[in-house]
Amino acid sequence: MIKSVNALAVPAAVAVLLAPGVAAAQVSEEDARSASGASTASRDGGASPWRAPRTPWGDPDLQGMWPLDYINGTPVQRPPEFGERRYLTDEEYAERVARLAALNARYEQEIATNRMDMGHWSEMGEPNRLTSLIVEPSNGRVPPLTEAGRAKAATMTSSWSDIPFDDIGDFNPLDRCITRGLPASMFPFMYNSGIEIIQAPGYVVIRLELIHEARIVPLDGRPPLAPEIRQWMGDSRGRFEGDTLVIETTNFNGETPMLIVGPGGNTIPTSTSLRIVERLTRVAHDTIEYELEVEDPEMLTGPWKAAFPWKLNPQYRIFEYACHEGNTLIPSLINGTRAERAAAAQNL
Repeated sequence: MIKSVNALAVPAAVAVLLAPGVAAAQVSEEDARSASGASTASRDGGASPWRAPRTPWGDPDLQGMWPLDYINGTPVQRPPEFGERRYLTDEEYAERVARLAALNARYEQEIATNRMDMGHWSEMGEPNRLTSLIVEPSNGRVPPLTEAGRAKAATMTSSWSDIPFDDIGDFNPLDRCITRGLPASMFPFMYNSGIEIIQAPGYVVIRLELIHEARIVPLDGRPPLAPEIRQWMGDSRGRFEGDTLVIETTNFNGETPMLIVGPGGNTIPTSTSLRIVERLTRVAHDTIEYELEVEDPEMLTGPWKAAFPWKLNPQYRIFEYACHEGNTLIPSLINGTRAERAAAAQNL
């Protein structure tokens, strides 16, 4: 895993879109769930239904390291060629296995050639049969932007943009080491996809490796913040419904992209109307079923939903995430623009 790195040494990307394979026989739902990482085995050897553990104060226990690195390489949005299919066919899955194996082999190849490149940055995860992390709408894609959404998207720039860089406002919050925002922070990244859950009486904390943010979620029924108070990561309130932790987040400042995308990706903006509901259910010792529902009626023509399993990995460690300390991207691009303009002026 990649640790103690500058977030801006490689521009941001949320997921790698995979080339389609040739259609083959459909796989069963049970096989697909198993291949995606969801637990399908009977609990306690089949003798009795598995029960989620409890904290000393009686809440369902979700604590532990739940990194999303294993699912990196699965697209957030479904490539259009897969249509409404949620799972890959056998042939498509074999293609993904080969592709990820080749990408993951780059690390050892660079060691052998004494050359550090993308193999030391990208953590491409493990193959699974999911065609996308988004499950609703049925095409697995974020709904179209509203007219206001298209207008705002046209004004949004980042380090990926092919523009002259004049000031810090030309860069998005991730470029500036502020935040990935929500819901982007809850999806795997090309590196540093660690998530840790910590619980205390009346609180759940979701600790994020990238940017080192900690989402503190009160469970005591307090009202949300006043509408005038807007935050980068919004304002979260949680409750347990049986074994399921339900988190509702509002009060966003509308200044982050909905998803962090790379070159060629269409920017998806957010507004202060963004509302996110998450559900976390521990269904096995090593598995949390995670669901995320997003609505932003100012920016999107409809809501969307993602669902994918989290896998427990007690060996995973979150180390220092240096970003501001080594972030030369912003001054370098601004200085580069100034140098290009000076050179052009001399040639007049």
